[in-house]
Amino acid sequence: VHGLYDGEGVAYFQGGNIYRGMFSEGLMHGHGTYTWADGVKYEGNFVKNVQMYNGSYTWPDGSMYEGEVKNGVRHGFGIYKCGTHPVSYIGQWCEGKRHGKGTIYYNREGTSWYEGDWVNNIKDGWGIRCYKSGNIYEGQWEKNVRHGEGRMRWLTTNQEYTGQWVNGIQHGSGTHSWFLKRIPGSQYPLRNEYVGDFVNGDRHGRGRFFYASGAMYDGEWVFNKKHGIGRFVFKNGRIYEGEFINDQIAEYPAFQVDVMNTQDLSGIRTQSPFETIRIIDGPGNTSVLGSNIELDISSLLNLFPEKDRQEEMKQVEYAVLRHITELRRIYSFYSSLGCDQSLDNTFLMTKLQFWRFLKDCRFHHYNVTLADMDRILNVTPEEVHSPYETLLLRTFLTYLIHLAVHIYHKEHKDKDPYLFKCFSEMMMKNIIPNACHIQGILFCEQQQTICAINYIDKCWEIYRAYCRPSTIPPYEPTMKMRHFLWMLKDLNMLSKQLTATKIVEILVKDNPFVRDGDDSNLQHEVCKEKVHNSS
Repeated sequence: VHGLYDGEGVAYFQGGNIYRGMFSEGLMHGHGTYTWADGVKYEGNFVKNVQMYNGSYTWPDGSMYEGEVKNGVRHGFGIYKCGTHPVSYIGQWCEGKRHGKGTIYYNREGTSWYEGDWVNNIKDGWGIRCYKSGNIYEGQWEKNVRHGEGRMRWLTTNQEYTGQWVNGIQHGSGTHSWFLKRIPGSQYPLRNEYVGDFVNGDRHGRGRFFYASGAMYDGEWVFNKKHGIGRFVFKNGRIYEGEFINDQIAEYPAFQVDVMNTQDLSGIRTQSPFETIRIIDGPGNTSVLGSNIELDISSLLNLFPEKDRQEEMKQVEYAVLRHITELRRIYSFYSSLGCDQSLDNTFLMTKLQFWRFLKDCRFHHYNVTLADMDRILNVTPEEVHSPYETLLLRTFLTYLIHLAVHIYHKEHKDKDPYLFKCFSEMMMKNIIPNACHIQGILFCEQQQTICAINYIDKCWEIYRAYCRPSTIPPYEPTMKMRHFLWMLKDLNMLSKQLTATKIVEILVKDNPFVRDGDDSNLQHEVCKEKVHNSS
């Protein structure tokens, strides 16, 4: 047409390249197939001699690409399959490189893959890597290696790590768990777990180690060994505080404290300035709950004459034993809230989950706030309101007894023994009718909760930034509802849709004592759960 190629035709080029397809005004334009002399072939759309929009490439070795094209290169969304290796990629491209969101498979079975962010053919950003062995990593990447925050599950060795990574190695703060064989009827999560500092893959710095037996070490570490000043709580409740050298108690090098051996210090008696040994229930403990559950209620027993203590202890243990099956179920239910699946489906209850349990069971309806309960149960001002604190089942039971006595002691104080009566009344009035019926907002929907929990560190940072010293002992930093409202104003979160009145209505849903008729009392203290819940 007018001396120019137009319509359908075939063009042969110097060097052996061939084009078959549509022409317009003398140019390759429309749908066509271009084959290079070396065997590479493109089939798709052309715009004025340039491959554009959508098409497919095939290479002599069997490799192929199908998807979006811009200026002759892969750009947009497309699928690539390698002809010489069992590798395929589906996702976004930019100027011929994997860039954006995409998934790459490294074998034909699809058992080895990466799904996530790419930058110029490099894994960079957030992504999930599943290895052929079944091991899986989910978290941040940089320059093709694990770098930043992430979780690694070694299914082959029953281990899991969640925390910071640097150049593919555990480095920074994190939690490493070793899952053990389940023992039917055990009260403990069957895992050894370390929470603390890592350096180049080793436990190094400050950290806590929770043993599957129920023992716990909190102190200094050097290259995976307890080394320095630390505190060891044995499964029978006795406590050693002092110096450790190469995993051993400094003054008793023959006494090994490791994962497989957590003895009870029964043979050690010394006046070392570094050491304190505390027997929780007194000598010769014969708890009816068995050796695995030992209640730390010595401070309550000290309120009684010595002759009455043994009977008080025994009656409390019987009361707990009557409800132990239900209490195990409740502990398991709340400890799994907001958690993704674990390798053994067992979890340690956190303080955040414990607060939810207390509110569900209406413990805060007795003129005592969550902050007050924290003070009753914890004597460490720095961590008294920490959502990260973990509770073993025995700690959970011990806390319930202390709270029961605090709430109901006036009704039973003149009736000996009375500790078990307080506990039994709490079970009947608070726990049995209300436990496991989730109230509030935070834990209502699992996936939403898992997403919210990802921001727990930032919420804790904000909470502490806006806390003010409490006016009552131990004078720890705390937040009142009025301060919470001011915080929302400072963060420019108040609007026509989210007014101060609406905030009060939200607070009332979780604490009915905030409003009395037309009056609102914002003097109540709030724990971090309120910051998270109201978000």
